[in-house]
Amino acid sequence: MVYYEGKKYICLLDFAMNLIRGKWKAVLLCHLYRGPKRFLELQRMTEGISQKVLNEKLKELENDKLIGKEIYAEIPPKVEYFLTDKGRNLTSIIKEIEDWSLKYYPELENSCE
Repeated sequence: MVYYEGKKYICLLDFAMNLIRGKWKAVLLCHLYRGPKRFLELQRMTEGISQKVLNEKLKELENDKLIGKEIYAEIPPKVEYFLTDKGRNLTSIIKEIEDWSLKYYPELENSCE
């Protein structure tokens, strides 16, 4: 068993997968891999995500130190989200899983946007 911040995980893989578990976290990390994005950019890119859920997932990723946000002193305020080094390293692993899926399920390549 692995214990971290009062939570119990079956193993280290369970702990790591918890960081990206769910429908949106890995997708958001992949979008940020190409560079910093603003909230509305991420919402447009991540079709089907509500503003509430996007806000929750960004906060979770930020709390796990996988992403950061920069707030610019402008009116209206400008906020950009970006990958931390920890997030960038995890994203490269996610991309390997994506490559694996194309290798073993090549028929999916044309369905990717």
